[in-house]
Amino acid sequence: MITVYNVLMKSHPKNERTLVIIKPDGIQRTLIGEIIQRYERLGLKLVGMKLVRPTKELVEKHYTNDPEWIRKTGAKFIAHATEHKLNIKHPDPVKMGEHILHRLSKYMTAGPVIAMVWQGLHVVPVVRKITGGTEPLRSDVGTIRGDFVLDSYEFSDIQDRSIRNLVHASGSVEEADKEIALWFKKDELIDYTLVQEKILYDMNLDGIFE
Repeated sequence: MITVYNVLMKSHPKNERTLVIIKPDGIQRTLIGEIIQRYERLGLKLVGMKLVRPTKELVEKHYTNDPEWIRKTGAKFIAHATEHKLNIKHPDPVKMGEHILHRLSKYMTAGPVIAMVWQGLHVVPVVRKITGGTEPLRSDVGTIRGDFVLDSYEFSDIQDRSIRNLVHASGSVEEADKEIALWFKKDELIDYTLVQEKILYDMNLDGIFE
């Protein structure tokens, strides 16, 4: 779907934006600075940030922006659980998805979170790559989840809770547009220039020598 944001902001690929949320466990483990540094040192630009105590309603709106999210998430979990011989609490994808949403709601409202909007070239896939896979156990070394989390689907399922993986990152540009609009007002996002953008995006490295 083409939105007003897409039309106005996508004139240059460097203006792509994504939503990142440092979840309650990331804050409780005092990893805020480390997580932000991972994205910042890539050359991405932070254009919005705030500490939020999310409500159950906000969390549910966030995850069900896609009306198919519940069914698709339930089906994905069932497939993963079947492959890895994990317990399947609900064999029906919709019921499993609803149970996952309930777990996520408890997890995301357990404490404050930090909502951020990052901007830059290919920001959505780059942030997803640096963040790592949803399950920390199988996330690559060098990613945020792979380096800082011990959790797995098996252990979280035993405890009947959401997997603790520190960070949420939008899955696509379209998803990012919807999520940003849900978490931020337009005047909470700041357009500005970083000096390093000339090195990252200009065709020629002009003006380096005096």
